[in-house]
Amino acid sequence: MRLEKCYFCSSTIYPGHGIVFVRNDCKIFRFCRSKCHRLFKRKRNPRKSKWTKAFRKASGKELTLDPSLEFEKRRNIPIKYDRQIWKNTVDAIKRIEDIKSKRESRFIKERLRVGIKKRKELELKDIDQNMSLIRAPVARSSSDIMEFEEVPLSENLENSEVFENTFESILSQSAASSKKKSLANRKRLSTRVSIKKITEHVELLEN
Repeated sequence: MRLEKCYFCSSTIYPGHGIVFVRNDCKIFRFCRSKCHRLFKRKRNPRKSKWTKAFRKASGKELTLDPSLEFEKRRNIPIKYDRQIWKNTVDAIKRIEDIKSKRESRFIKERLRVGIKKRKELELKDIDQNMSLIRAPVARSSSDIMEFEEVPLSENLENSEVFENTFESILSQSAASSKKKSLANRKRLSTRVSIKKITEHVELLEN
């Protein structure tokens, strides 16, 4: 079974598929689908269409210089049929396909690693330039931040005692304020109840 390549996009054409175009000078062009045939008749350059193999190879997105790609070249040399030769060639084709797929995946990973590195550098540059947009307005600048110095243990203990005293005072103040609020609420309720009782007593006297 002979597999042909599309003249425009370089995709594989299986037997019974595709379009064959024979020019006036008897040159044969094979196309995988009508899209490639139509673009060829419009004289489009396959290196300028981003979805073709020619563009990807020209822009360095696919493996081009590798010994494994040399086996795909057609050799029109008549060879006498030999069962052992055919068996060896089939095994070699399978092995070459495995090697080629591994090398292509490695090449793609290396190419993507360069892009990731550049993207990170650009992101860091944008962060440095636009730090004012990221930092909160309340946050202090780096010049205002004081460097911490080592404080002796006695000073740390004194600071902790001061902190405890201030914390206790804050708690006592909050408790006192809550008591005041509760007393004020009770007074309001008592005044409302007394007003209701007075109005009821007045109504009874009038009747």
